[in-house]
Amino acid sequence: MTLTASRSKELLETELKYDSGVYTKHEIVISKGLGAKVWDIDGNEYIDCVGGYGVANIGHSNPSVTKAIQAQAENLVMLPQTLPNDKRAEFLAELTSVTPDGLKRVFLCNSGTEAVEAAIKFARVATGREKFVAMKRGFSGRSLGALALTYEPKYREPFGKLVHETTFVTYNDLASLEAAIDGDTAAVIMESVQGEGGVRPGHAEFIRKARELCTKHGALLILDEIQTGFCRTGKMFGFQNFCDPKCAGTSCALGGGCTVKPDLMTLAKAMAGGVPIGALVMTDAVANAMPKGGHGTTFGGNPLAMAAGIAAIRFMKEAKLSERAFENGEYFRSELRKINSSKIKEVRGLGLMIGMELKEHSAPYIHALEHEHHILALQAGPTVIRYLPPLVIERADIDRVVAKTAEVLEKIDGKNTK
Repeated sequence: MTLTASRSKELLETELKYDSGVYTKHEIVISKGLGAKVWDIDGNEYIDCVGGYGVANIGHSNPSVTKAIQAQAENLVMLPQTLPNDKRAEFLAELTSVTPDGLKRVFLCNSGTEAVEAAIKFARVATGREKFVAMKRGFSGRSLGALALTYEPKYREPFGKLVHETTFVTYNDLASLEAAIDGDTAAVIMESVQGEGGVRPGHAEFIRKARELCTKHGALLILDEIQTGFCRTGKMFGFQNFCDPKCAGTSCALGGGCTVKPDLMTLAKAMAGGVPIGALVMTDAVANAMPKGGHGTTFGGNPLAMAAGIAAIRFMKEAKLSERAFENGEYFRSELRKINSSKIKEVRGLGLMIGMELKEHSAPYIHALEHEHHILALQAGPTVIRYLPPLVIERADIDRVVAKTAEVLEKIDGKNTK
């Protein structure tokens, strides 16, 4: 065993020894990242199609964000939101420059789950109601409040009765949606593309119907853009793929008459280039309903995250990352569809949020991609290979991912392997 291999084994054993045990660990130790690639402690290079579960949109160790973090760390790292801050004000202006018209009030926090928890509280206080409608196969987080809106039974069942009464409807099924929303509904929450639920894009008519029904019954529409936001789907936010053609960019030409625009939007992941951050963006009416002190956070809106967020959003705009994700996503999916394999059921997605659904379990193929070809990918349900590369990925790396996916599909029998 080489010295580096010995060190890698030691580090892995140490992490496994002291970790809580809630994660299934890979068998490599990653120590460096740049762009769309990462390296393990032994110096082996990997194409990263995990992308921090959708965090690394602008690439690992993005120079603009690195520089901003370094400069801010020398100046001020932490400051509570009761004390105004120059970087926080600058970040809020930058963020709301890309959010839709009418969604300009922001609660800052530290993660996507925290953004969902905030959305639950704001929705309840704004409507005076307690019931929620969420999607089958939807994922909203694993804290107790957000967990009530997460469909997967394996996450919910160990904890018994949860806080919120939630009706789960079949995603993209208009009849079940219409049957679930009524005058007792506080809010409907959905992802514009279900991520963990199998990389399943919404249908325009379904999201538009949700908007219509929420307006009709006085309920609020919460769109979860935690994974789909910040250029991932080929738009700044995923729901904009389903907007009326009259809508231009991030501004809505239809104003309050937009057929898709939410009342609340949860954001996190890619918003600060890898620094923990979260935000709930909402209308004035929703924000004004919350009493002073009704919600809060210690670390949310800290200057370090704000500086990183400013740099990240500006990079997205300057690099035209939405356009790049759209073009490379179209290319990636078209190349995956050319793979001649009877094991493939469907290739779907938006932008560089891509799922390849197989007719059998995907785990052995994901394992082979990692250990035989140094390509990191994800599962999205038992049969889906999910690709979430940094949006700066090069075409040559996409070609390699496609070629090696074809190779493992040809060589491995995964029918009986979970």
